[in-house]
Amino acid sequence: MPAIEAHSPFRVASEGLYVALRVQPKASQDRIEGLARRPDGAVAIKLRVGAPPEDGKANAAAIKLLAKAWGLAKSDLDLVSGAASRDKVLRIAGDGSALLRKLNAWLAAQCSS
Repeated sequence: MPAIEAHSPFRVASEGLYVALRVQPKASQDRIEGLARRPDGAVAIKLRVGAPPEDGKANAAAIKLLAKAWGLAKSDLDLVSGAASRDKVLRIAGDGSALLRKLNAWLAAQCSS
């Protein structure tokens, strides 16, 4: 798995795009907060989900939230690390460069609103 860069939550790879996440379970509502610094200094997309952190419920809620926000199929998103942590890495299957362009545009729109 490629390392996530310190200035972007995204990393292109041959098998798709990796995305650094910071997830807070048991929130009052599911929502994407924006960007946050992880303890390792990397930038991550911060989100809150109402599901509890048990039996993969919070992870499934995070995937559902992001798939809907990005207009992607849930089956294209796969959690590759951090299943039991708030800091996670998600892999999106597909053309990494095309996904990077799409998600950078999405991120720019999120940051401007």
